Amino acid sequence: MQTVSRSDQAATAPDAARADASPTVEVPPVTPGKHQVVIIGGGFGGLYAAQQLGRADVEVTLIDKRNFHLFQPLLYQVATGGLSPGDIASPLRGILSAQKNTRVLMGEVTNVDPGPQVVSLADGRVVTYDSLIVATGMSHFYFGRDDWAEVAPGLKTVEDALEMRRRIFAAFEKAENTADPALRQTLLTFVIVGGGPTGVELAGALAELAFHTLRNDFRHIDTTDSRILLVEGMDRVLPPFPAELSARANTDLEKMGVEVLTQSLVTDISGHQITLKQGGEVTTLQAGTVLWAAGVRDPGMGGILAESTGAERDRSGRVMVNNDLSLPTHPNIFVVGDLAHFAHQGERPLPGVAPVAMQEGKYVAKLIQKQLKNETLPPFEYKDTGSLAVIGRHAAVVNLPWAKLTGFFAWFVWLFVHIFYLIEFDNKLMVMTQWVANYLTRKQGSRLITEKVFEKGEAPASPG
Repeated sequence: MQTVSRSDQAATAPDAARADASPTVEVPPVTPGKHQVVIIGGGFGGLYAAQQLGRADVEVTLIDKRNFHLFQPLLYQVATGGLSPGDIASPLRGILSAQKNTRVLMGEVTNVDPGPQVVSLADGRVVTYDSLIVATGMSHFYFGRDDWAEVAPGLKTVEDALEMRRRIFAAFEKAENTADPALRQTLLTFVIVGGGPTGVELAGALAELAFHTLRNDFRHIDTTDSRILLVEGMDRVLPPFPAELSARANTDLEKMGVEVLTQSLVTDISGHQITLKQGGEVTTLQAGTVLWAAGVRDPGMGGILAESTGAERDRSGRVMVNNDLSLPTHPNIFVVGDLAHFAHQGERPLPGVAPVAMQEGKYVAKLIQKQLKNETLPPFEYKDTGSLAVIGRHAAVVNLPWAKLTGFFAWFVWLFVHIFYLIEFDNKLMVMTQWVANYLTRKQGSRLITEKVFEKGEAPASPG
Protein backbone atom coordinates (compact mmCIF):
# COMPACT_ATOMS: atom_id res chain seq x y z
CA MET A 1 0.00 0.00 0.00
CA GLN A 2 1.27 3.46 -0.92
CA THR A 3 1.22 5.74 2.14
CA VAL A 4 1.01 9.44 1.35
CA SER A 5 2.67 11.84 3.76
CA ARG A 6 0.43 14.59 5.17
CA SER A 7 2.93 16.15 7.54
CA ASP A 8 2.75 19.50 5.72
CA GLN A 9 -1.03 19.86 6.05
CA ALA A 10 -2.68 22.18 8.53
CA ALA A 11 -4.61 20.31 11.22
CA THR A 12 -7.56 21.49 13.26
CA ALA A 13 -9.45 19.51 15.87
CA PRO A 14 -13.15 18.93 15.26
CA ASP A 15 -15.62 21.06 17.21
CA ALA A 16 -16.55 18.18 19.51
CA ALA A 17 -12.95 17.73 20.60
CA ARG A 18 -12.51 21.48 21.21
CA ALA A 19 -15.53 21.83 23.46
CA ASP A 20 -14.57 22.86 27.00
CA ALA A 21 -10.89 22.76 26.01
CA SER A 22 -8.14 25.30 25.44
CA PRO A 23 -7.82 26.92 21.99
CA THR A 24 -6.51 24.50 19.37
CA VAL A 25 -2.73 24.44 19.09
CA GLU A 26 -1.06 22.32 16.44
CA VAL A 27 2.02 20.45 17.62
CA PRO A 28 4.39 20.82 14.65
CA PRO A 29 6.62 17.96 13.54
CA VAL A 30 10.22 18.14 14.65
CA THR A 31 11.34 17.33 11.10
CA PRO A 32 8.82 18.55 8.49
CA GLY A 33 8.51 16.21 5.52
CA LYS A 34 9.17 13.06 7.55
CA HIS A 35 6.50 10.38 7.67
CA GLN A 36 4.68 10.98 10.95
CA VAL A 37 3.88 7.91 13.07
CA VAL A 38 1.72 8.70 16.09
CA ILE A 39 1.36 6.06 18.81
CA ILE A 40 -1.36 6.39 21.44
CA GLY A 41 -0.44 4.47 24.58
CA GLY A 42 2.89 3.65 26.22
CA GLY A 43 2.08 0.10 27.32
CA PHE A 44 3.63 -3.01 25.85
CA GLY A 45 2.15 -2.62 22.37
CA GLY A 46 2.88 1.06 21.99
CA LEU A 47 6.36 0.92 23.52
CA TYR A 48 7.48 -2.06 21.45
CA ALA A 49 6.22 -0.34 18.29
CA ALA A 50 8.13 2.84 19.19
CA GLN A 51 11.32 0.93 19.91
CA GLN A 52 11.04 -1.00 16.63
CA LEU A 53 10.80 2.33 14.78
CA GLY A 54 13.85 3.78 16.54
CA ARG A 55 16.11 3.48 13.48
CA ALA A 56 13.44 3.98 10.81
CA ASP A 57 13.31 6.99 8.50
CA VAL A 58 10.17 8.30 10.20
CA GLU A 59 9.28 10.63 13.04
CA VAL A 60 7.57 8.98 16.00
CA THR A 61 5.30 10.72 18.51
CA LEU A 62 4.26 8.63 21.52
CA ILE A 63 1.29 10.03 23.46
CA ASP A 64 0.28 8.78 26.91
CA LYS A 65 -1.68 10.13 29.88
CA ARG A 66 1.21 9.03 32.10
CA ASN A 67 4.90 9.75 31.77
CA PHE A 68 5.89 6.15 32.46
CA HIS A 69 5.60 2.62 31.14
CA LEU A 70 4.08 0.26 33.69
CA PHE A 71 4.92 -3.44 33.91
CA GLN A 72 1.35 -4.53 34.64
CA PRO A 73 2.02 -8.25 35.25
CA LEU A 74 3.63 -7.35 38.59
CA LEU A 75 1.01 -4.85 39.76
CA TYR A 76 -0.44 -7.42 42.14
CA GLN A 77 2.88 -7.40 44.04
CA VAL A 78 2.55 -3.65 44.55
CA ALA A 79 -1.00 -4.25 45.79
CA THR A 80 0.22 -6.78 48.37
CA GLY A 81 3.33 -4.91 49.51
CA GLY A 82 5.98 -6.99 47.81
CA LEU A 83 7.23 -4.25 45.49
CA SER A 84 7.09 -0.46 45.26
CA PRO A 85 5.51 1.23 42.22
CA GLY A 86 8.88 2.58 41.10
CA ASP A 87 10.23 -0.97 40.88
CA ILE A 88 7.93 -1.80 37.97
CA ALA A 89 7.62 1.57 36.22
CA SER A 90 10.05 3.32 33.88
CA PRO A 91 9.87 6.91 32.54
CA LEU A 92 8.94 6.83 28.86
CA ARG A 93 11.30 9.70 28.04
CA GLY A 94 14.16 7.80 29.67
CA ILE A 95 13.41 4.57 27.79
CA LEU A 96 13.26 6.36 24.43
CA SER A 97 15.84 9.08 25.01
CA ALA A 98 18.41 7.47 22.69
CA GLN A 99 15.94 7.44 19.78
CA LYS A 100 16.48 10.83 18.15
CA ASN A 101 13.50 10.33 15.83
CA THR A 102 11.12 9.88 18.77
CA ARG A 103 9.35 12.36 21.04
CA VAL A 104 7.00 11.78 23.96
CA LEU A 105 3.91 13.88 24.63
CA MET A 106 2.05 13.63 27.91
CA GLY A 107 -1.65 14.15 27.29
CA GLU A 108 -5.08 12.56 27.02
CA VAL A 109 -6.44 11.81 23.57
CA THR A 110 -10.05 12.94 23.12
CA ASN A 111 -10.58 12.44 19.38
CA VAL A 112 -9.16 10.96 16.21
CA ASP A 113 -10.18 12.64 12.94
CA PRO A 114 -9.20 10.50 9.93
CA GLY A 115 -10.10 13.28 7.46
CA PRO A 116 -7.28 15.71 8.19
CA GLN A 117 -5.48 12.84 9.98
CA VAL A 118 -5.14 14.49 13.36
CA VAL A 119 -5.26 13.36 16.96
CA SER A 120 -6.80 15.83 19.42
CA LEU A 121 -5.73 16.14 23.05
CA ALA A 122 -7.79 17.31 26.02
CA ASP A 123 -5.73 20.50 26.43
CA GLY A 124 -6.45 21.65 22.86
CA ARG A 125 -3.30 20.40 21.16
CA VAL A 126 -3.61 18.48 17.89
CA VAL A 127 -1.00 16.18 16.36
CA THR A 128 -0.91 15.28 12.68
CA TYR A 129 -0.27 11.67 11.68
CA ASP A 130 0.44 9.72 8.53
CA SER A 131 0.24 6.36 10.33
CA LEU A 132 -1.59 5.94 13.65
CA ILE A 133 -1.07 3.10 16.13
CA VAL A 134 -3.64 2.84 18.94
CA ALA A 135 -2.45 0.81 21.93
CA THR A 136 -4.44 2.08 24.89
CA GLY A 137 -5.42 -1.22 26.48
CA MET A 138 -8.58 -2.06 28.42
CA SER A 139 -10.12 -1.20 31.77
CA HIS A 140 -12.16 -3.05 34.42
CA PHE A 141 -15.65 -4.28 33.62
CA TYR A 142 -18.27 -4.74 36.32
CA PHE A 143 -20.90 -6.33 34.05
CA GLY A 144 -23.22 -3.37 34.20
CA ARG A 145 -22.74 -2.68 37.92
CA ASP A 146 -20.33 0.24 37.83
CA ASP A 147 -21.40 1.15 41.36
CA TRP A 148 -19.33 -1.83 42.53
CA ALA A 149 -16.15 -0.02 41.53
CA GLU A 150 -16.22 1.94 44.81
CA VAL A 151 -16.32 -1.18 46.98
CA ALA A 152 -14.34 -3.59 44.78
CA PRO A 153 -11.35 -1.90 43.10
CA GLY A 154 -9.77 -3.47 40.04
CA LEU A 155 -6.09 -3.67 39.14
CA LYS A 156 -4.94 -1.88 35.99
CA THR A 157 -2.99 1.19 37.16
CA VAL A 158 -0.53 2.23 39.86
CA GLU A 159 -3.35 4.08 41.58
CA ASP A 160 -5.43 0.88 41.58
CA ALA A 161 -2.58 -1.07 43.16
CA LEU A 162 -2.00 1.55 45.84
CA GLU A 163 -5.72 1.63 46.65
CA MET A 164 -5.73 -2.15 46.97
CA ARG A 165 -2.65 -1.99 49.19
CA ARG A 166 -4.29 0.64 51.38
CA ARG A 167 -7.44 -1.44 51.81
CA ILE A 168 -5.61 -4.68 52.50
CA PHE A 169 -3.29 -3.34 55.19
CA ALA A 170 -5.93 -1.01 56.64
CA ALA A 171 -8.15 -4.08 57.13
CA PHE A 172 -5.52 -5.69 59.37
CA GLU A 173 -5.04 -2.43 61.30
CA LYS A 174 -8.78 -2.02 61.86
CA ALA A 175 -9.06 -5.66 62.96
CA GLU A 176 -6.27 -5.05 65.49
CA ASN A 177 -8.23 -2.13 66.91
CA THR A 178 -11.67 -3.68 67.36
CA ALA A 179 -12.96 -5.65 70.34
CA ASP A 180 -15.94 -6.99 68.36
CA PRO A 181 -15.18 -10.60 67.30
CA ALA A 182 -17.72 -10.55 64.45
CA LEU A 183 -16.37 -7.30 63.04
CA ARG A 184 -12.82 -8.59 63.43
CA GLN A 185 -13.61 -11.69 61.36
CA THR A 186 -15.32 -9.57 58.72
CA LEU A 187 -12.25 -7.36 58.47
CA LEU A 188 -10.05 -10.45 58.15
CA THR A 189 -12.12 -11.81 55.26
CA PHE A 190 -10.86 -11.02 51.76
CA VAL A 191 -12.75 -11.87 48.57
CA ILE A 192 -11.12 -11.80 45.13
CA VAL A 193 -13.61 -11.88 42.25
CA GLY A 194 -12.20 -13.52 39.13
CA GLY A 195 -10.11 -16.67 38.85
CA GLY A 196 -7.91 -15.69 35.92
CA PRO A 197 -4.15 -15.11 36.31
CA THR A 198 -4.60 -11.79 38.14
CA GLY A 199 -7.09 -13.24 40.60
CA VAL A 200 -5.02 -16.35 41.23
CA GLU A 201 -1.85 -14.34 41.79
CA LEU A 202 -3.64 -11.89 44.10
CA ALA A 203 -5.12 -14.74 46.13
CA GLY A 204 -1.77 -16.48 46.48
CA ALA A 205 0.01 -13.27 47.49
CA LEU A 206 -2.69 -12.50 50.07
CA ALA A 207 -2.35 -15.99 51.52
CA GLU A 208 1.41 -15.55 51.82
CA LEU A 209 0.83 -12.20 53.51
CA ALA A 210 -1.78 -13.35 56.04
CA PHE A 211 -0.42 -16.78 56.90
CA HIS A 212 3.30 -16.01 56.92
CA THR A 213 4.48 -12.40 56.54
CA LEU A 214 2.19 -10.77 59.11
CA ARG A 215 1.61 -13.62 61.54
CA ASN A 216 3.93 -12.20 64.25
CA ASP A 217 3.34 -8.49 63.63
CA PHE A 218 0.13 -7.94 65.64
CA ARG A 219 -0.71 -8.41 69.31
CA HIS A 220 -4.52 -8.63 69.43
CA ILE A 221 -5.27 -10.55 66.24
CA ASP A 222 -3.99 -13.74 64.69
CA THR A 223 -3.64 -13.03 60.98
CA THR A 224 -3.80 -16.77 60.26
CA ASP A 225 -7.50 -16.51 61.15
CA SER A 226 -7.94 -14.66 57.87
CA ARG A 227 -10.27 -16.04 55.21
CA ILE A 228 -9.25 -15.58 51.60
CA LEU A 229 -11.87 -16.54 49.04
CA LEU A 230 -11.33 -16.70 45.28
CA VAL A 231 -14.61 -16.53 43.34
CA GLU A 232 -14.78 -17.71 39.72
CA GLY A 233 -17.90 -17.95 37.56
CA MET A 234 -16.63 -20.80 35.40
CA ASP A 235 -16.04 -24.39 36.49
CA ARG A 236 -12.31 -23.93 37.17
CA VAL A 237 -9.70 -21.28 37.86
CA LEU A 238 -7.37 -20.18 35.06
CA PRO A 239 -9.93 -21.06 32.35
CA PRO A 240 -7.55 -20.33 29.42
CA PHE A 241 -5.02 -22.88 30.74
CA PRO A 242 -5.17 -26.65 30.13
CA ALA A 243 -7.47 -28.42 32.59
CA GLU A 244 -4.63 -30.23 34.38
CA LEU A 245 -2.81 -26.96 35.09
CA SER A 246 -6.03 -25.37 36.36
CA ALA A 247 -6.51 -28.33 38.69
CA ARG A 248 -2.94 -28.03 39.97
CA ALA A 249 -3.38 -24.29 40.57
CA ASN A 250 -6.59 -25.01 42.50
CA THR A 251 -4.80 -27.58 44.66
CA ASP A 252 -1.86 -25.26 45.34
CA LEU A 253 -4.18 -22.41 46.33
CA GLU A 254 -6.10 -24.61 48.74
CA LYS A 255 -2.84 -25.84 50.30
CA MET A 256 -1.95 -22.20 50.92
CA GLY A 257 -5.26 -21.62 52.70
CA VAL A 258 -7.32 -20.04 49.90
CA GLU A 259 -10.97 -21.09 49.60
CA VAL A 260 -11.72 -21.53 45.89
CA LEU A 261 -15.36 -21.09 44.87
CA THR A 262 -15.99 -22.02 41.23
CA GLN A 263 -19.28 -21.78 39.31
CA SER A 264 -20.08 -18.87 41.60
CA LEU A 265 -21.45 -15.56 40.32
CA VAL A 266 -21.44 -12.28 42.24
CA THR A 267 -24.95 -10.82 42.22
CA ASP A 268 -24.49 -7.95 44.67
CA ILE A 269 -21.84 -6.10 46.64
CA SER A 270 -23.00 -3.69 49.30
CA GLY A 271 -20.74 -2.38 52.03
CA HIS A 272 -19.17 -5.40 53.72
CA GLN A 273 -21.72 -7.80 52.24
CA ILE A 274 -21.23 -9.79 49.05
CA THR A 275 -23.93 -12.02 47.58
CA LEU A 276 -23.05 -15.08 45.50
CA LYS A 277 -25.18 -17.37 43.36
CA GLN A 278 -23.91 -20.94 43.17
CA GLY A 279 -26.23 -22.91 40.95
CA GLY A 280 -29.66 -22.40 42.47
CA GLU A 281 -28.29 -21.46 45.89
CA VAL A 282 -27.75 -17.88 47.04
CA THR A 283 -25.06 -17.22 49.67
CA THR A 284 -24.24 -14.02 51.52
CA LEU A 285 -20.75 -13.39 52.90
CA GLN A 286 -19.40 -10.70 55.19
CA ALA A 287 -16.08 -9.45 53.83
CA GLY A 288 -14.06 -6.42 54.82
CA THR A 289 -12.19 -6.27 51.51
CA VAL A 290 -13.40 -7.18 48.02
CA LEU A 291 -10.94 -7.04 45.12
CA TRP A 292 -11.99 -7.21 41.47
CA ALA A 293 -10.13 -9.29 38.87
CA ALA A 294 -12.97 -10.24 36.50
CA GLY A 295 -13.80 -8.77 33.13
CA VAL A 296 -12.41 -5.99 30.96
CA ARG A 297 -13.92 -3.34 28.71
CA ASP A 298 -12.89 -0.46 26.49
CA PRO A 299 -11.98 2.58 28.60
CA GLY A 300 -13.07 4.96 25.82
CA MET A 301 -10.61 4.86 22.95
CA GLY A 302 -12.48 2.09 21.17
CA GLY A 303 -15.61 4.22 21.24
CA ILE A 304 -13.71 7.19 19.84
CA LEU A 305 -12.42 5.09 16.94
CA ALA A 306 -15.85 3.60 16.30
CA GLU A 307 -17.46 7.03 16.13
CA SER A 308 -14.80 8.66 13.97
CA THR A 309 -13.92 5.78 11.63
CA GLY A 310 -16.95 3.49 11.66
CA ALA A 311 -14.89 0.67 13.16
CA GLU A 312 -16.84 -2.31 14.49
CA ARG A 313 -16.42 -3.51 18.07
CA ASP A 314 -17.15 -6.66 20.04
CA ARG A 315 -19.22 -6.89 23.24
CA SER A 316 -16.27 -5.76 25.37
CA GLY A 317 -15.61 -2.76 23.15
CA ARG A 318 -12.52 -4.18 21.48
CA VAL A 319 -11.99 -2.96 17.91
CA MET A 320 -12.27 -5.41 15.03
CA VAL A 321 -9.10 -5.33 12.92
CA ASN A 322 -7.85 -6.79 9.65
CA ASN A 323 -5.24 -9.54 9.54
CA ASP A 324 -2.56 -6.83 9.44
CA LEU A 325 -4.08 -5.11 12.52
CA SER A 326 -5.38 -2.16 10.48
CA LEU A 327 -8.94 -0.86 10.45
CA PRO A 328 -11.00 -2.10 7.49
CA THR A 329 -12.02 1.46 6.56
CA HIS A 330 -8.69 3.18 7.29
CA PRO A 331 -5.58 1.16 6.38
CA ASN A 332 -3.21 3.68 7.98
CA ILE A 333 -4.83 3.28 11.44
CA PHE A 334 -3.73 0.24 13.44
CA VAL A 335 -4.97 -1.14 16.75
CA VAL A 336 -2.68 -3.38 18.83
CA GLY A 337 -2.73 -4.98 22.26
CA ASP A 338 -5.74 -5.54 24.49
CA LEU A 339 -7.94 -3.13 22.51
CA ALA A 340 -7.59 -5.14 19.29
CA HIS A 341 -10.05 -7.92 18.44
CA PHE A 342 -7.86 -10.09 16.21
CA ALA A 343 -9.91 -13.10 15.07
CA HIS A 344 -7.81 -14.30 12.12
CA GLN A 345 -5.90 -17.04 13.92
CA GLY A 346 -7.59 -19.94 15.67
CA GLU A 347 -11.15 -20.23 16.91
CA ARG A 348 -10.97 -17.39 19.41
CA PRO A 349 -9.61 -13.84 19.28
CA LEU A 350 -6.07 -13.45 20.59
CA PRO A 351 -5.99 -12.97 24.38
CA GLY A 352 -5.22 -9.66 26.01
CA VAL A 353 -1.80 -10.55 27.37
CA ALA A 354 1.56 -8.81 27.20
CA PRO A 355 3.26 -11.14 24.65
CA VAL A 356 0.44 -10.55 22.15
CA ALA A 357 0.77 -6.77 22.52
CA MET A 358 4.55 -6.93 22.14
CA GLN A 359 4.42 -8.97 18.95
CA GLU A 360 1.62 -6.86 17.47
CA GLY A 361 3.46 -3.62 18.20
CA LYS A 362 6.64 -4.85 16.54
CA TYR A 363 4.72 -6.22 13.56
CA VAL A 364 2.91 -2.95 12.83
CA ALA A 365 6.17 -1.00 13.12
CA LYS A 366 7.79 -3.32 10.56
CA LEU A 367 4.73 -3.11 8.32
CA ILE A 368 4.83 0.69 8.23
CA GLN A 369 8.48 0.60 7.22
CA LYS A 370 7.69 -1.90 4.46
CA GLN A 371 4.80 0.21 3.18
CA LEU A 372 7.05 3.26 2.86
CA LYS A 373 9.17 1.17 0.47
CA ASN A 374 6.06 -0.03 -1.43
CA GLU A 375 6.63 -3.51 0.00
CA THR A 376 4.33 -5.79 1.94
CA LEU A 377 4.43 -8.16 4.89
CA PRO A 378 2.47 -11.40 5.35
CA PRO A 379 -0.53 -11.12 7.68
CA PHE A 380 0.24 -10.96 11.39
CA GLU A 381 0.63 -14.33 13.07
CA TYR A 382 1.01 -14.60 16.81
CA LYS A 383 3.69 -17.04 17.90
CA ASP A 384 2.51 -18.45 21.21
CA THR A 385 5.46 -18.58 23.57
CA GLY A 386 3.33 -19.91 26.41
CA SER A 387 1.40 -18.64 29.40
CA LEU A 388 2.19 -18.70 33.07
CA ALA A 389 0.77 -17.80 36.46
CA VAL A 390 2.35 -17.85 39.89
CA ILE A 391 0.39 -19.14 42.87
CA GLY A 392 2.88 -18.64 45.66
CA ARG A 393 6.26 -19.63 47.04
CA HIS A 394 7.62 -22.51 44.90
CA ALA A 395 4.20 -22.82 43.23
CA ALA A 396 3.33 -21.80 39.67
CA VAL A 397 1.90 -23.21 36.46
CA VAL A 398 3.52 -22.73 33.07
CA ASN A 399 1.95 -23.77 29.77
CA LEU A 400 4.58 -23.86 27.03
CA PRO A 401 4.04 -25.05 23.46
CA TRP A 402 6.30 -28.01 24.18
CA ALA A 403 5.72 -28.68 27.91
CA LYS A 404 3.49 -28.11 30.92
CA LEU A 405 5.33 -27.22 34.12
CA THR A 406 4.24 -27.01 37.74
CA GLY A 407 5.83 -26.60 41.15
CA PHE A 408 9.29 -25.25 41.87
CA PHE A 409 10.62 -25.36 38.31
CA ALA A 410 7.57 -23.52 36.99
CA TRP A 411 8.00 -20.94 39.75
CA PHE A 412 11.65 -20.43 38.75
CA VAL A 413 10.66 -20.05 35.06
CA TRP A 414 8.05 -17.45 36.09
CA LEU A 415 10.71 -15.48 38.01
CA PHE A 416 13.14 -15.55 35.09
CA VAL A 417 10.56 -14.50 32.48
CA HIS A 418 9.34 -11.53 34.51
CA ILE A 419 12.84 -10.29 35.22
CA PHE A 420 13.76 -10.70 31.55
CA TYR A 421 10.86 -8.61 30.27
CA LEU A 422 11.23 -5.72 32.72
CA ILE A 423 12.21 -2.77 30.56
CA GLU A 424 15.23 -1.14 32.21
CA PHE A 425 18.27 -2.61 33.93
CA ASP A 426 17.72 -0.73 37.19
CA ASN A 427 14.17 -2.15 37.39
CA LYS A 428 15.54 -5.65 36.89
CA LEU A 429 18.13 -5.07 39.61
CA MET A 430 15.65 -3.59 42.10
CA VAL A 431 13.07 -6.32 41.58
CA MET A 432 15.67 -9.11 41.84
CA THR A 433 17.08 -7.58 45.04
CA GLN A 434 13.62 -7.18 46.57
CA TRP A 435 12.59 -10.71 45.62
CA VAL A 436 15.73 -12.19 47.15
CA ALA A 437 15.12 -10.25 50.37
CA ASN A 438 11.45 -11.27 50.46
CA TYR A 439 12.37 -14.89 49.79
CA LEU A 440 14.94 -15.03 52.60
CA THR A 441 12.97 -13.08 55.20
CA ARG A 442 9.32 -13.43 54.07
CA LYS A 443 9.00 -9.74 55.01
CA GLN A 444 7.25 -7.75 52.30
CA GLY A 445 9.11 -4.45 52.33
CA SER A 446 6.52 -2.07 50.88
CA ARG A 447 3.64 -2.36 53.32
CA LEU A 448 2.91 1.35 53.47
CA ILE A 449 -0.59 2.74 54.01
CA THR A 450 -0.58 6.04 52.18
CA GLU A 451 -4.08 7.27 53.11
CA LYS A 452 -6.01 7.59 56.34
CA VAL A 453 -7.04 4.29 57.89
CA PHE A 454 -9.70 5.76 60.15
CA GLU A 455 -11.82 8.77 59.40
CA LYS A 456 -12.89 10.97 62.30
CA GLY A 457 -15.16 9.00 64.60
CA GLU A 458 -14.71 5.77 62.63
CA ALA A 459 -12.01 4.03 64.65
CA PRO A 460 -13.47 1.06 66.55
CA ALA A 461 -12.82 0.58 70.23
CA SER A 462 -9.37 -0.80 70.87
CA PRO A 463 -9.15 -4.11 72.74
CA GLY A 464 -5.92 -2.99 74.33
